[in-house]
Amino acid sequence: MAWFNLEELKKYIRRDNSVLVVWDVQEALVNSIFNKEEFLEKLKELISAARQYNVPIVYTKITPYPERFQNPAFRRNFNPGDIVKEVYPQPGDVVLNKNTPSIFVGTNFELMLRNVGITTIVFTGIATDIGVETSARHAQALGFLPVIAKEAVSSADKAAHERSLANLQRLMLVLNNKEIIERWSA
Repeated sequence: MAWFNLEELKKYIRRDNSVLVVWDVQEALVNSIFNKEEFLEKLKELISAARQYNVPIVYTKITPYPERFQNPAFRRNFNPGDIVKEVYPQPGDVVLNKNTPSIFVGTNFELMLRNVGITTIVFTGIATDIGVETSARHAQALGFLPVIAKEAVSSADKAAHERSLANLQRLMLVLNNKEIIERWSA
């Protein structure tokens, strides 16, 4: 059970106060998820709506620390590849290189949002149970309204994805694309 009134909170989602985050939709991650085709279809739908309603889009990319500055305990040889071509950024979109599972740590994301009065962050991407959940919880702790686009998030681990959505639904808005797009179009 959620601690908030869902319908009342949805009123705070507007096109003029929202940003769409496309979290780590990179080749290796997209190829590892359990619902690749459905995920890409729903992600494209939400990106298209964001463009239609002039909602800014911020893509994130996994960017390792320089080798000398990587913690040896966490060092790994993993190349996530580029953002997939199906949803590749367009001029005007922001690509944010980040080193952690929180969009706020080591980036200027919070400052960018506060500079233009954005208070609602719609999260999409991979992985629901890692970076999406971490960033959404961090956003809420900083006073932003996080919204999870439940049809446009995914993970390599379906059970972890479902657990994460169930946990997040108790704390914040977890909405389908139709609900988000209806708010942006209002």
